[in-house]
Amino acid sequence: MARTSSGITISLCMIVKNEEKVLARCLDSVADLMDEIVIVDTGSTDRTKEIAARYTDQIYDFVWIDDFSAARNFAFSKAHMDYIYSADADEVLDEENRGRYRLLKENLMPQIEIVQMKYGNQLQYGTVYNFDEEYRPKLFKRQREFVWQEPIHETIRLDPVVYDSDIVITHMPEESHAGRDLANFRKQTDRGVRLSAHLHEMYARELFVAGTDGDFLRAESFFADSVKDTERSASELTEACCVVARAARLRGDTATFFKHVCKVIAGDGCSEICCELGHFYAEAGDYEEAAVWYYNAAYETQPVISLAAGGEQPLQGLVHCYEQMGFQEQAAIYRQEAKVHTGRIKSNMLQY
Repeated sequence: MARTSSGITISLCMIVKNEEKVLARCLDSVADLMDEIVIVDTGSTDRTKEIAARYTDQIYDFVWIDDFSAARNFAFSKAHMDYIYSADADEVLDEENRGRYRLLKENLMPQIEIVQMKYGNQLQYGTVYNFDEEYRPKLFKRQREFVWQEPIHETIRLDPVVYDSDIVITHMPEESHAGRDLANFRKQTDRGVRLSAHLHEMYARELFVAGTDGDFLRAESFFADSVKDTERSASELTEACCVVARAARLRGDTATFFKHVCKVIAGDGCSEICCELGHFYAEAGDYEEAAVWYYNAAYETQPVISLAAGGEQPLQGLVHCYEQMGFQEQAAIYRQEAKVHTGRIKSNMLQY
């Protein structure tokens, strides 16, 4: 990137609620890199606002309406600098990446409208993400400049200019947000909101990665409606069938379980459905049949929602089945496979 004369200016925009445990840690790691700090509080009852006041006087209250986008848009509306950096309170920039951030700020070309940064350390905390490191848009040009392009039949360039930086943000949550997020999904669906394809996938993923049995049962009616929704894509249909199949198995509703399993098996299948079949037969005491489906989940199909459904879960299922059948040597082989698989997933730094 060509060096500019004075670099860019950056507004840090954050939405927070009850973040007294981590807010100072986050701000200590980024405050000196920012030209402005905007903090929007959505209803804290702890010392969050008191801590924020050590770093900025631009603290605003926003009445929570179960909409993160509305809160972030409000925060962005208070920014005045060239670019906006969107951060969460459980993020940290270490010294190496603070240096990278400083260089980016000094050298960013003005035509770049979005800078993506790697979001790291995700798997350690049981989040809904399938990769330990992925690119996310984090720095946004506050005012977009529209540019004409093409020598004839000229048009306005609509796609933003995106730069993938080498900055890695360390994600260090104090606790899982799954309960909060699942409750928010339920509020949206109870209101009759039709979730976008992205949120449909995220709801299913949140359930499979961190949901309780009760969460699956409460989500069943929404995903059962998705199965019947002719405007949903094939991938959304698969996600919905996986959720309904799990809920039906938990309820002991065999007919509904197999109805939704078959819808997926009739296509390409997926690791999640094979795992569900493994669980079904294991619960029935048919360990030989359960092992067949766990094997299919691990080696013959691919996960579409949760990476664990194609690795750790079916491998542990195979261990259990072979132990129950008295084949300790085979169980030991799959126990080692599960150990290797888990280690590989945690050590690989993959881009989503």
